[in-house]
Parts: sequence; C-alpha cells; structure tokens
Amino acid sequence: MATVRDMLYFYCDARNVYERFVAIGSHPEQARNAVALLLWLDPADHQAIRHLLSLNPAAIGIVAGEANSILDCLRQQQTQMLPPIPFISALCQEGGIGEIDAAFLAFNQDLVVRGVADILDGAGALIFDDRLYRLLRRYQTGLVGRLPELEVPYTWRPVTVPEDCRSMFVTFSKGQPIERQEIFDYFRQKWGDCIVRVLMEKTTGGAPPMYGRIIFKSEAFVSLVLNGEPLVKITIAQRQIWLRKYIPRPQNI
Repeated sequence: MATVRDMLYFYCDARNVYERFVAIGSHPEQARNAVALLLWLDPADHQAIRHLLSLNPAAIGIVAGEANSILDCLRQQQTQMLPPIPFISALCQEGGIGEIDAAFLAFNQDLVVRGVADILDGAGALIFDDRLYRLLRRYQTGLVGRLPELEVPYTWRPVTVPEDCRSMFVTFSKGQPIERQEIFDYFRQKWGDCIVRVLMEKTTGGAPPMYGRIIFKSEAFVSLVLNGEPLVKITIAQRQIWLRKYIPRPQNI
C-alpha cells in the first residue's frame, strides 16, 4: 500500500508547479486551482505538469493566466466566450494528451469543475499541504530519521467539513431579487449536482430578500467560484448577484 511519502513524491512535480505559480505572484487559491485543472487534463502521466517545470517565469505566468481565465469564465453564464489557451493546448499536445481548446472546456464545463473539485478535495489535501512538504524535505536532507507521519498508509477518505466552511453569502441588487430555485438551477445546470441547498433572508410584509446563503456539497466549489477573489459577480437571468465566502455572524441565516 502506498504511504503518504510515496504520494508526496508522486505529486512532487505538481507541488513544484504550484510553488512556481505562487513565486510569480499568483494568489495561492488561484495557484491551487490552476494546478488542479492541469492535473485533471492529464490525470495519469502528468506530462503537461513536467513540461511546465522547464519553462521560464514569463511562460509560467502565461500558463497561470490561461488557467485562471478558464476558471473565471466557467462560473459565468456565457461560457462560449472562453478565451483561447494556446500555451495550455501546446502543453497538452506535447504531453500526448491530444487537442484541448477552450471550446472543449466550455462544452464539458460540468465535468471540468467537478473533476477539479475532486482533485482539490482528494490529492490536493497532500499537494497543497505546506507542512507535509516541509517534513518531506527535512527527510530528504538526511538530517532526520524516519518520520512516522510520512510512513503511514495513504488512504483517501472524503472529509465532510461543516456547512459554514462550504457556504457562500450572496447579495442581490435592490429591486432585483433572485428566486431560490433560480440560483439552484444556475449552478446545477452549469456544474451538475454541486449544491446542498439555498437559503434566503426571511422578510416580512412581502419585501423581497436582499441576501441569501448557498451551501455547496464541497468546500472546493467555494474555492472555484471565488478563485482567489474576495468578491465575485455573476449574472442570473439578466440580474446581478454578488458572492463571497460565508462568515458566520449572529444575525445571519
């Protein structure tokens, strides 16, 4: 059975790419999402990831920009406007994956988002764990002996985090409320079965709600909606809503 150390070694190239994205100024959340996207495109051999390691910082920045522009567009209503991704397409072809372009990603957006979310929830727990990689590097120096934490068998088990950690706070423009079902249908049609439920402000006298809360099935979906931004705007049925990470307060729903 593979150990935690074995898995850290297996994903070492992905970790190095993540660190290079951060080094050129990417937000850590954007860097995580970009690496997860590249791993989804090449889940077996990671050839695209390996080719990235030989690129200069300017090229790394272009790839990071392409990946994040894809993820930003995937949350929007009109995904047919996905930008071209020549560097990522070239990396995929170089790695023997085949032709990957913006049209393919737009057509398969539900598979893309759920696949990236699965990586963030699964292997991402190792790839983006700074502490585990510090332990691995200490072990590699030979200055420390066996580290039991690295030698335990690796078993992936989905961890259910509290609802507050996988929730988003949503606000509406005055006079332009969105129905609960509209929000649910928007994400379900784009990303598949990703939402547990949508809560709305309780009002009196027939006043429309001004805010609500979306509870996703996984914390990864919150990360993919925000992609490193504190606040994002999407349009549902020609009405704008704003989303941010949910922070519990006594008066919130």
